[in-house]
Amino acid sequence: MSETISVLHVSDPGCPWAYSAAPHHAVLHWRYGAQLDWRLALIGLAESGADYDARGYAPGSGARGYLRFREYGMPFDTQPRERNIGTGRACRAIVAARLVDPESEILAFRALQFARFTTTTLFDTDEGIRAALDGLPRADSILAAIDDAATEEAYQADRAEVRDASGSPTEFQGKAANTDGAVRYTAPSLIFTHRDGRRLEAGGYQPVEAYDVVIANLDPTLERRPPAEDVTELLAAFPYALTTREVAAVMAPHLVAPDERAAETALIDAAAAGSVRRESIGGGALWHLV
Repeated sequence: MSETISVLHVSDPGCPWAYSAAPHHAVLHWRYGAQLDWRLALIGLAESGADYDARGYAPGSGARGYLRFREYGMPFDTQPRERNIGTGRACRAIVAARLVDPESEILAFRALQFARFTTTTLFDTDEGIRAALDGLPRADSILAAIDDAATEEAYQADRAEVRDASGSPTEFQGKAANTDGAVRYTAPSLIFTHRDGRRLEAGGYQPVEAYDVVIANLDPTLERRPPAEDVTELLAAFPYALTTREVAAVMAPHLVAPDERAAETALIDAAAAGSVRRESIGGGALWHLV
């Protein structure tokens, strides 16, 4: 089936809540596939590390905070960085990827998330961004386009679009923020719009069941794929490698918590058979289809 519902994904590669929601979003991609038409809009949480300095954040406290986020299943590296880092330039790199090669946008977004949360890369520098995007299609062209006027225009359009949450259901639920003079959506807000114009919001971090309720109310005629059973089939359905928790989430029955041990056992067996490859990241793993 073709897309029925558009999904505006409001996010930022520097937000740990957005990163931790990746397993939930993987479930939606698997369950509904092309019936959902995703579009990314970037917040730009901090133009520079100095913004976080001014808010009282420090590399050590940030790394300690990752201990809390580990309960959501995504891998985190707790080695503190040498300094706070901004997200503005990384966001511009993702927008540049969108303009240079639209299929690379999600790859760049995930690469920069992993750089942020599983390495000590300074992704507010061109050297850090280059390291994060290494291996992506047209990486050199993406890097060269970061400072283009078209990239800046598109990025500022993203920032304006997501700073329009005043009076919204997201603000009502206490999941909006105002850090720079405008009420904005927080990461990872998902705004669902049916092709008939009806719109529902799931602001900020939400359980996968919240998304499922929204989709069910917008269109109960969608095809709903059952949980995955074969890890190679699962990995083949995505254009990027998945973490263990993402695989476990896609395999979990409805209303059942992801079973990482069972998922990893299946992934290990597939790796032994030569069909997948494990990459260690941040105390966890990314699984690549061979």
